[in-house]
Amino acid sequence: MNVVIFGASGMVGHGVLRACLLDPAVTRVLVVGRSPIGMTHPKLHEIIHQDFTDLSGPAEQLTDVDACFYCLGVSSAGRSEADYTRITYDFTVAAAKTLSAANPGLTFTYVSGEGTDSSERGRTMWARVKGRTENELLAMPIDAYMFRPGYIQPRHGAVSKTRAYRLTYTLTSWLYPLLHRIAPKHTTTTDHLGRAMLAVTRPDTAAQRILDSRDINRLGA
Repeated sequence: MNVVIFGASGMVGHGVLRACLLDPAVTRVLVVGRSPIGMTHPKLHEIIHQDFTDLSGPAEQLTDVDACFYCLGVSSAGRSEADYTRITYDFTVAAAKTLSAANPGLTFTYVSGEGTDSSERGRTMWARVKGRTENELLAMPIDAYMFRPGYIQPRHGAVSKTRAYRLTYTLTSWLYPLLHRIAPKHTTTTDHLGRAMLAVTRPDTAAQRILDSRDINRLGA
């Protein structure tokens, strides 16, 4: 299986990339990003690209792909709705359209988050934009899965790009076993998330289109 990852340098993307490199069923991993991720591996190939609203330039390299793991995202803190929409909705939809046009039967997995608003009418800006993105992907002629994790515990060197999140993880990582026992429906790890995203690409896996932390932990166990 050949896969492409957007956002591999982020915390979630790191977990997915690790799962792909460890999985013998994955033969080629193509990473799309604005800068090199600083890693080498026989399976790993990179495309350096700046404008994620227009992927026509590298489109020829985005062929012969079986699955896309879309983990690119930013915090909504301090951002206008227009700016957050450009990164969250425009970038994601552009990737899905480009990949689906070149790869019929593509599996597209998208990481949104617990609390995403499918109605697109709620008060919380990020949840509306994520909901709009999910709805657009689910309406496309692709095999799309929406991942809605709650709290994600980073593993194996995964690091959030958001400073506040990094501080939170540093201060609370030792509490994760207790947190998971108290709230198993709302907690997961980068390991479980990466393995679960791979699991939905397999024909023998039964999974609904929108998955929460419980589903992620089941599939990624």
